[in-house]
Amino acid sequence: MKKKILLLTLVCMMTLVLLTGCGTSNASEKTEPFRVGLEALYPPFNWTQMDSSNGAVKIDGSKEYAGGYDVEIAKRIAEGLGKKLVIVKIEWDGLVPALTSGKIDAIIAGMSPTAKRKETIDFSDNYYKSDLVMVVKKDGAYEKADSLNDFKGAKITAQLNTFHYTVIDQIKGVKKQPAMDNFSAMRVALKSGIIDGYVSERPEGISAETADKDFKMVELKDGFTTSDDDTAIAVGIAKNSDLTEKINKILSKISEKEQKTLMDNAIKNQPIAN
Repeated sequence: MKKKILLLTLVCMMTLVLLTGCGTSNASEKTEPFRVGLEALYPPFNWTQMDSSNGAVKIDGSKEYAGGYDVEIAKRIAEGLGKKLVIVKIEWDGLVPALTSGKIDAIIAGMSPTAKRKETIDFSDNYYKSDLVMVVKKDGAYEKADSLNDFKGAKITAQLNTFHYTVIDQIKGVKKQPAMDNFSAMRVALKSGIIDGYVSERPEGISAETADKDFKMVELKDGFTTSDDDTAIAVGIAKNSDLTEKINKILSKISEKEQKTLMDNAIKNQPIAN
């Protein structure tokens, strides 16, 4: 009798171990990270804030949170992949190296799939498309500009290592200024008069106007010559990654109407400090 009880006890223990092991495996799958890199300095695409309001996600290794359009797209992709979203804050110049080295799984940072970048990394289908604009001072000399010719003699800049900076060369007689690291720096430079304007995309231009009443977004009737890839926004993925097809499938379910709603909400929710 004692042997039967002992045998039953051992069977129960083994069953419990097996069940526990299976439970651990399932939990592990659900918490597998999807590591997304962004600079968190490019509102309304992405920004940094101090709490989780409006759906912001905690930045890995920090007390800060990241919010914005890119974060909302990242959340949907992570959910579709069945993974836990981990936001990694990285300076713009460090995003591609972080991806190629395996530090992050994807770049979702308002990045355009330019031909030059495609030499190093792959891109998903587009998840946003926008036109280029100029951001200038309200009531300033360039507020009513509507063509590139109107910026002759103006001190213009754009973000470092972006196609925004290269298109400045299309302005005849422009005083091209050194490129700057991020949009926060450009806004400070514009506010102080160091520059007369900077090249940006329409959502950031609206964001600048919203954040500071002294800024004005100028939409040009006779504007920059660009390619579709230049003005599109896509997810950066490592070369030949199996994530590309999976992410494209998820993005295909986000309609243009939902994209617009997400962007409108991002513009409305951005911290004024940005």
